[in-house]
Amino acid sequence: MHTPHTVAVTELDLERLQRVLDLHGSDAPSEHTEALEWKLSKARVTSPEAVPPGLVTMNSTVLFEDEGRGEFQQVTLSYPKDSRSAPGRVSVLAPVGVALLGLSLGQRVELEVPGGRRRRLRVVAVPYQPEAAGHFHL
Repeated sequence: MHTPHTVAVTELDLERLQRVLDLHGSDAPSEHTEALEWKLSKARVTSPEAVPPGLVTMNSTVLFEDEGRGEFQQVTLSYPKDSRSAPGRVSVLAPVGVALLGLSLGQRVELEVPGGRRRRLRVVAVPYQPEAAGHFHL
């Protein structure tokens, strides 16, 4: 995964994501858990109250464009246990989930998906972000 931008995560998201990594990565680390660990190690940590409204945080709904295909998709970035329960949710451990976490409105990221293909995604909108809505404990 390649992202030239500094990404940011909230203190609460970081704490919860560390628990996800402990749970999912302790027995058999995968490339997805390793990618998330790497991203979190490089991220700027901020308080939930200081998050800009266009930042993709956990439980945010994000509209992104797959620039190679010219297709738009809207997903809610979810913890692994929540991603199975409803359509339109993507796990933070999925390649797209790891890629979108911490990006801001207008930022792009390149990622490799299964099969060796590369995708270039651009954040178009963040219609719902828990912190912007005052929902600090989702």
